[in-house]
Amino acid sequence: MSESSSDPAMEAAARREFEQTALPLTDNLYGAAMRLTRDPAEAEDLVQDAMVRAFRFWDTFKQGTNIKAWLFTILRNTFINGYHRRGRKRRFQNDVSAQVRSLGPAVATGNSTSHPPGPEEAVNSQITRARIREALDSLPPDYRLAVTLADLEGLSYKEIAEVMDCPIGTVMSRIYRGRKILHKLLYDHAVEIGMVDEGDPPAGQRGSSRARKGSKPAREETTEKISTKDAVDLAAYRDRRRKA
Repeated sequence: MSESSSDPAMEAAARREFEQTALPLTDNLYGAAMRLTRDPAEAEDLVQDAMVRAFRFWDTFKQGTNIKAWLFTILRNTFINGYHRRGRKRRFQNDVSAQVRSLGPAVATGNSTSHPPGPEEAVNSQITRARIREALDSLPPDYRLAVTLADLEGLSYKEIAEVMDCPIGTVMSRIYRGRKILHKLLYDHAVEIGMVDEGDPPAGQRGSSRARKGSKPAREETTEKISTKDAVDLAAYRDRRRKA
């Protein structure tokens, strides 16, 4: 509460309201703080400092607005103004599911069967997790924060814009570019360790990629799979195209 709120009864009521409204979101703040500091002790300190500031300025919170976005804004500003200036590293907690899911079940789970992974599969899984951490750390800070708030905290574009103090269009661009960079890095790594075939493009690009390549093997494979009648029709179509 601000210093102007000296009425004990009002302060007690505000404290109860703060405890009922803001404190339940502590876990969400801690998750974001962990991705910013990559250290449990520093994350706890950051959340505590942010909560102290939030209670101090509780009378400035507009009831009916998004308290989660309001708290994340305070957390981010506290981090930038304090922890970042002291040179503490900003890293995000590893989250496998969001960026690996599109690469397929073999990459997402570390193996392609239902039985427990063997030694080689376990090694591949650990390598993948380590690479994901590297990929997340390689993102520009603004991209990392935008992707985290969108994919891991579930905030809307508008709410993220309020937290990051930038236009919604900028938020959308940062999320799009951040996701694109992550997916490219993870796909390249999956190919490198043999978890995805090099000729198999990332999910979402398979149809368009095949259409662009138009390679002969793909056409020959299609011809072998279709019926005799369809094959004859296809030959006639190609003949008409040549004459035209």
